[in-house]
Order: sequence, then C-alpha cells, then structure tokens
Amino acid sequence: MGIEGKVVAITGASSGIGRATAKLLAGHGAFVVLGARRKDALDEVVEAITTSGGTAASKATDVRRRDDLEALVAFAVERGGRLDVIINCAGIGPISRIDALDVAGWDAMIDVNLRGTLYGIAAALPVFSRQASGHVINVISTAGIKMVPTMGVYGATKNAVRTVTEILRQEAGPHLRVTEVSPGMIATNFGDSITDYPTKAMIERQLGAIAIPPDAIARGILYAIEQPPEVDVGSIVIRPTAQG
Repeated sequence: MGIEGKVVAITGASSGIGRATAKLLAGHGAFVVLGARRKDALDEVVEAITTSGGTAASKATDVRRRDDLEALVAFAVERGGRLDVIINCAGIGPISRIDALDVAGWDAMIDVNLRGTLYGIAAALPVFSRQASGHVINVISTAGIKMVPTMGVYGATKNAVRTVTEILRQEAGPHLRVTEVSPGMIATNFGDSITDYPTKAMIERQLGAIAIPPDAIARGILYAIEQPPEVDVGSIVIRPTAQG
C-alpha cells in the first residue's frame, strides 16, 4: 500500500480538484506530472509542491488535442521512467437550459469532458499495456447520477464518461485498475464558464451555501490509488451532506 514513488499524470491540474489532488498526492510521495492549458498556473502549482518538498513537473496540455495528451503521457514516462496513474480531471460546465440553444457550449463540453477523457485513456493505455500495470481515474460528476434542469448536456457528457469507464473496467483484465470519482457541489471555479446569467447566479448561490472543498475529492482519489494492486476501487461518490 501507499503511493510513494508512483508517477501520476493529472489533467485539469491548474485549479480546483486537479490542483488539490496534485498537492495531496505529492505530499504523500508521488511524482505528479501536471497538465492544463494555463502554463503559468501550472508553474505556480509545481512551485508550491516543490517548495513543500514534493516532486512535480508540468506541461501545457489542451485535452481537446489528442497530440497534447500523448505528449503529456510521454513526458511523464520520460521524467518518471513509467506511468502508474492517469487522472482525467479536466472538465468544463457552461450549463444552461436546453432551449437556450447554447450549441457552442454543448460542443465545448463534449470536446473537453468526453473527448478529452477519451484522449487521456487512449494515450495511457499503450503504456499500461507494456508495463502490465496501470490505473485510470476519471473524475465525473453527480450530475450524471441525478438529473436536474440546466445540466442536460453536461450530465450527458458525464454519463457518457461513466459508461466508458465501466466498460473499460470490464475489459481491463487483471493488470489495469479503473476508478470513477463523482464529485457533488465542490468549491471550485465551476461557475466561471457559465454564460447564462440566471443559471450562473443559481449555481453560485448553491456553491456558496453547501459546497465542500476540493481536498475532499483529492482524499477519495488518494484512497483509490493507495490500495494494494489486487484491489480495484470502481466507484466513489463524494458530495456535501446538505446536497439533495
């Protein structure tokens, strides 16, 4: 048990759950390789980790580009000698009512939430196959469990990832672990991508009232990784006790 020395690639690592997870795993001895679009924000996370005695590296990564995910995984293997875990954490949520017809927002969520996760899986699986070991962790959402207005397309992308994750788990064989983590209302910058003002105001009120810190999700991810190789934690749901 334990994660000391494990090489972990994390997308969406410049903020929110990805950043909290990177800091926690590094604090437990993992070498974390961080990917996100904002290199300056990534550098700040790396500096915080190394200042605290951890080890980290970063590479600018746009999960909408398959080449970027392949480059991130190759960078992790180059720097760490192997890849033990990939955490597909990048996600956006420009949610709105379906009849608002925010087609650009739909496309963006499909590209980042679904396609980005698939690209991460596609980049990591060949490495895991060569090693005969590996762990895929996909950060999903409780929006894919409980259907609520304004989250139709967002929830659909998350349910698609849930389906992919479960089928991958069934297909994986004995040497690959697969975990899906579904956060509820978490204190992140989720509302930043929402352009529909009434929806944005509603979400920000809910976040302000009941959201829990991203560290709560990071601890769940740590738990899944630190289990013995023969233990596969398939699904974790973490939400505020006040969330319906």
